[in-house]
Amino acid sequence: MANRYGKGLIGCAVVIAVLALLVHWIGISTIEHYQDDLLFYLQAHLYLVLASMFIALLVGIPAGIALSRPNMVGHAERFMQVFNIGNTVPPLAVLAIALGFLGIGSGPAIFALFLASLLPIVRNTYEGLKNVPASLKEAAVGIGMTPRQVLWRVELPNAVPIIMGGVRVALAINVGTAPLAFLIGANSLGSLIFPGIALNNQPQLILGAACTALLALLLDGLVILISRRWLERGLRPS
Repeated sequence: MANRYGKGLIGCAVVIAVLALLVHWIGISTIEHYQDDLLFYLQAHLYLVLASMFIALLVGIPAGIALSRPNMVGHAERFMQVFNIGNTVPPLAVLAIALGFLGIGSGPAIFALFLASLLPIVRNTYEGLKNVPASLKEAAVGIGMTPRQVLWRVELPNAVPIIMGGVRVALAINVGTAPLAFLIGANSLGSLIFPGIALNNQPQLILGAACTALLALLLDGLVILISRRWLERGLRPS
């Protein structure tokens, strides 16, 4: 416990030091100047990420479950290539294609981010369920569980760490790709980054990039916390 507490203090100290360096590098005056814009673009960025991740989870987890079923295992890798489209095609090309169908704004950006986030969720859900020990499933069937009960009470709880690993990867890809939405008329932290590049405004550029990185770290930490609470709740005796 003491060792864990000490590591936590060291981690907090490192985070505070990095934040202090960023603030010093960017400058207090720059942060005050862009304060309103930063809050607006941060909210817009968060909206794109959460909306696309929500859709990716709604599609990806059921798809991974379906591919892990015994009657689909032989065809799973073939179908997995369908979900690989968002990672095979460069994000800018996906944005351009989505722009042609959905127009300018948040719609094509959410669609492109959804495609980019889909494969890690499907892949990890499939692998997590596939790697649940057969002995656990056989024991569940032996005590009279139905296939649905085996899935919800045995397979999914044991696959949670791997599934959450896929969610974390998808989230990192999503947050890092979302600034490109600026190029098709959607608001995001890219609205600070790209004008900063065009105008050679280093403080503005660093402000947008730093906020993107910090948002990715914050959301990743939130996913870790949720997965730990979920696992602790699942392991707690009823």
